[in-house]
Amino acid sequence: MVHDWVVGVYIALAAFAAALTGVALLVLFPQTKTQTGNPTYKPVGTIFIFDGETLVDASPGARALLSAAPVRGTPWRRLMAFLAPRFPGFEARLAGLAAEGRFVLASTDRNPAGPLTLQAEWRGGLSHITLAGVEHDGAIALIDPLAQRAMEEELALLRGTVAQAPLPIWLENAEREVIWANARYLRLAADRLGPEDELGWPLPRLMEVDQMTQGRLTFDAAHEPPLMFDATVRPAGDGRMIYATPVDALVQAENSLRDFTQTLTKTFAHLPIGLAIFDNQRQLALFNPALFDLSGLPSEFLIARPTLFDFLDRMRDRQMIPEPKDYPSWRAQIADLERAAVSGTYEETWDLPTGQTYRVMGRPHPDGAMALLFEDISTETSRTRRYRADLELGQSVIDAMDEAVAVFSSTGQLILSNPAYVDLWSHDPANSLDADSNIGALSHRWSGQTAPSSVWAEAEDFVLTFGPRKAWSAEARLGDGRLLLCRFVPLSGGATMIAFRPSAAISEGAVAFATSRSLLRL
Repeated sequence: MVHDWVVGVYIALAAFAAALTGVALLVLFPQTKTQTGNPTYKPVGTIFIFDGETLVDASPGARALLSAAPVRGTPWRRLMAFLAPRFPGFEARLAGLAAEGRFVLASTDRNPAGPLTLQAEWRGGLSHITLAGVEHDGAIALIDPLAQRAMEEELALLRGTVAQAPLPIWLENAEREVIWANARYLRLAADRLGPEDELGWPLPRLMEVDQMTQGRLTFDAAHEPPLMFDATVRPAGDGRMIYATPVDALVQAENSLRDFTQTLTKTFAHLPIGLAIFDNQRQLALFNPALFDLSGLPSEFLIARPTLFDFLDRMRDRQMIPEPKDYPSWRAQIADLERAAVSGTYEETWDLPTGQTYRVMGRPHPDGAMALLFEDISTETSRTRRYRADLELGQSVIDAMDEAVAVFSSTGQLILSNPAYVDLWSHDPANSLDADSNIGALSHRWSGQTAPSSVWAEAEDFVLTFGPRKAWSAEARLGDGRLLLCRFVPLSGGATMIAFRPSAAISEGAVAFATSRSLLRL
């Protein structure tokens, strides 16, 4: 009896333990169905766990979302790039999450898939961020909806970018058939169609691209000038992707530059000035035909692009450069020439042993280049020297005259005189200011050293008179009683010559005049 009671107690305890075990299993491992068999199953969302800005853990969908982010950087930066445009003010709310504890936001973007829901919760010092999209009853997502949504948005962005690209892009298969093209390519293809034609498949090849990876293509439009493109070819599976960048403006600029260069070349070819341009390595890069004649160097030497030193050294051998005293000074002279030319200050006159005279100028050019210009000024120099010799000869003739001579310009300024003038009037124009050497000041000086007369006022009017004039003469009486004969002669260019000749003999009246002036001084 006791034995049966004990057995019953053991059976009851075993049943109770089995029941408790079943309840625990139900609690710990809730019953789940297959994804197709449980109509109430819903995904838990995309979950990120951050410690500050450091990613601690993330669900598979969250990691997929981060990998599809449009920016690069830390997981926090990628997540902010995705959330900021969809949840305005999210960062500010997140900064106060520790104090707030939990908040929920809805996205503001207008996506056809519906708005997103963001839940942020502070647990154990970590930020738990959960994203969820709109879920339909009875649907169980095999792909994380947010990751799929990010990929769809990126795909839409890429499609829009390619469709709006201003350059033709097309894909060819292994048989070189066009199997895909963007909108720009299709518009170019449509421009070639007739009024009743339509685009067929495969698409027409607008430009022939051989085995090159880069090159220039020409597209002959129906009603426009030919279009120019730079093609870039990239492999794509068994085929290739071709990008054609429009270069019409570049081609036009190249043609304009070529025409401009040809114009400059023709202009330089007719210049009498020799031009030599040296690059930043000081090698001859450009020269004109006049340099052959002025340098005396053969064309083969110039075409070989000699250095600046070789160029000048060869000219020195041909006596086309002033001979230096010694070789070291010659090297120093070249170095000084180069420095002055680069700074734009070099300009010298070379008197050559051959009797020629060159004006040589150095000018800087872009990118460290420099230009030397050689101009033959032998004729100009000889003309200047001849003119200077004529002036010196004229001055010598005037200096040898017995008459005191003064020549005035059309403005009344004294420009020429001789020693007899200095002796007569005790006035040396070389030691006087310009204000003391005009006709007004000098006529006042002359009147102070002669008897009162109207001659000097008439002389001043005559010198300053414009237009036709006639020579005339007059007399004046010097302070010592001598008679002074004056001649007033018009010269070319409005100039005037006044010649003074004092008489050698002094009359009795002149003595009386001189004595009266002496008494007046007393």
